[in-house]
Amino acid sequence: MDNRFFTQIIFLVFLLFATNTQAQDRTIQGKVTTFENIPLSGVEVQVKSTKQLVKTDTLGRFKVACNVKDKLIFFAHGFNKQKVKLKENTKFVAVNLHLKPGEKGKALAIGYGHVQEEDKLSAISSLRDDNDDFSKYTDMYELIRGRFSGVQIIGDEVIIRGNKTLGSSNAALIVVDGIERDGNVLSILPPNTVKSIDILKDGGSAIYGSRGANGVVLIETKRGDENE
Repeated sequence: MDNRFFTQIIFLVFLLFATNTQAQDRTIQGKVTTFENIPLSGVEVQVKSTKQLVKTDTLGRFKVACNVKDKLIFFAHGFNKQKVKLKENTKFVAVNLHLKPGEKGKALAIGYGHVQEEDKLSAISSLRDDNDDFSKYTDMYELIRGRFSGVQIIGDEVIIRGNKTLGSSNAALIVVDGIERDGNVLSILPPNTVKSIDILKDGGSAIYGSRGANGVVLIETKRGDENE
């Protein structure tokens, strides 16, 4: 009787150990980017439960073992830190880090090697409401025309100088809170509702394919931020 009881205890301990090990051996893969499509290398990815630390490769990819419903913390110089809570069925995590406003953030990102080619970040112009009072502009056309060099407004179209497509419109693609919109959306969007504006051109707009051939105007509103 004693031997049977002892055997059951050993079996239960083994079962609990195996279950715990299986949870800890869960592997998550992912990719870290900025401005939608620029991969970030050397980003620190920390598992909250175990404090394990890995870094992304030159393509922004990473692989890490963690527990079920764990949390991953992402840190890179020049970017805002981000935390991601994992779900039970999570296998792949796509993280987009936001560059800190101002030239210092851009300099740190390049200086620490997170961005492999300097011209990738120089192809992106950015305005953040953290440092700018957009409410002082009467409309979005005035804001864009006054603050972005090399950008023209023709009718309700935004034209990024140097981007020309033969046989079709040269207007930049307008994306508001992740949704592609017509150019006339700028006429009804109050500047004081805007959180940030990014102008993507050259390689920075490649993720949008042919639609972004003439560049992309990315607008994030305060309403969109509240809905996240």
